[in-house]
Amino acid sequence: MEERLGGGPDRLLLLTHPPVITCGRNADRAHLIAPPAVLEARGVGVFDTPRGGDITFHGPGQLVAYPIIGLPQARRNVRTFVGDVEEVVIRTLRAFDVEAQRVEGLRGVWVGRQKVAAVGIRLWRWVSSHGFALNVDPDLSFFDLIVPCGIVDRGVTSLARLLARPPTMTEVQEVVVEAFTEVFGYADAREA
Repeated sequence: MEERLGGGPDRLLLLTHPPVITCGRNADRAHLIAPPAVLEARGVGVFDTPRGGDITFHGPGQLVAYPIIGLPQARRNVRTFVGDVEEVVIRTLRAFDVEAQRVEGLRGVWVGRQKVAAVGIRLWRWVSSHGFALNVDPDLSFFDLIVPCGIVDRGVTSLARLLARPPTMTEVQEVVVEAFTEVFGYADAREA
């Protein structure tokens, strides 16, 4: 990938986390509804993070993407960047015949009234960190420990719930790289 802002080459990190609840800069701690004993029994840590957004869960079966990108002058618009990150997820889901969309006034990617991917961004000196968390096949009961993203009147879903045969994490990763390459204009994200 291309070198920008003297901070090294751009990167797209794809990984999964152990069970953890993260609280963004705008998190309302009232959205953490499970008592400490339940969190401990389920092996869930709670951490503050500098990303935007409220509270969310990360864990096994969820693909978390961290685009570490120096935004060029022509792309220095927070709303556009967030929209591009959402577009990567929408194209990824489309490759698996899942029609997803954005919802006006809400961040993330949705299938009907169910969120399938959370988006939380941090930009510092126009270099991004954090990105999205796509529910491939996580244990969705972990989301019962919180009010996901502070949204009380909508639910959470996964590719495993939406499809008769959910793709493997490797299949999803490959499609995410392809969609990321297209949306952000890289020749091939795997070159990095």
